[in-house]
Amino acid sequence: MTETLHSEIEIAAPQATVFAFLTDPDKILRWMGTKATIEPHAGGIYLLSLNDRNTVRGQFTEVIPVHRLAYSFGWEERENVPPGSTLVEIDLVEKDGGTLVRFTHSGLPDAQERAEHEKGWSHYLRRLSIAAPGGDPGPDKMGA
Repeated sequence: MTETLHSEIEIAAPQATVFAFLTDPDKILRWMGTKATIEPHAGGIYLLSLNDRNTVRGQFTEVIPVHRLAYSFGWEERENVPPGSTLVEIDLVEKDGGTLVRFTHSGLPDAQERAEHEKGWSHYLRRLSIAAPGGDPGPDKMGA
C-alpha cells in the first residue's frame, strides 16, 4: 500500500504569479534547487537538482495554466523512490486576493518516505510563500 501526503498553504500572490514560480526555471530557483530543466506541458520534463547529490526527475502529466499542475516525481539514484515513481499534483485556487495552493504527493512507498517528503515539501512550500509575493526566502539550508 502506498502513502499520500496532502498540504495546503495560502500565498499572498495572484494565481498567475504562483503558477510562474512553479513552472519557470529561473523563478523556481529563487525558492528551490540549484539547477532546473522544466518543460511545463504534458509529456515535458521536470528535472530539478536540489544540490550536487539530490536530483528529482519526472514528467508533466497535466498542465492547466494558472490552475493545475501534475507531474511524476522521483529521485535519481534512490531505489525506494526512483524517477517517475510518484505523482505530485498542485491545484491553485484564487482566495482573498491571493492563492490557495492545494498540494498532493501520492504513490510514496511507505510511511517513512511520506514523512521525509512531507518535511521537505513543507520547507519548500514555505519558501515559495515568501518568494512568490516578492520576498527573499534566504539561503536554502535543506537543499545545501
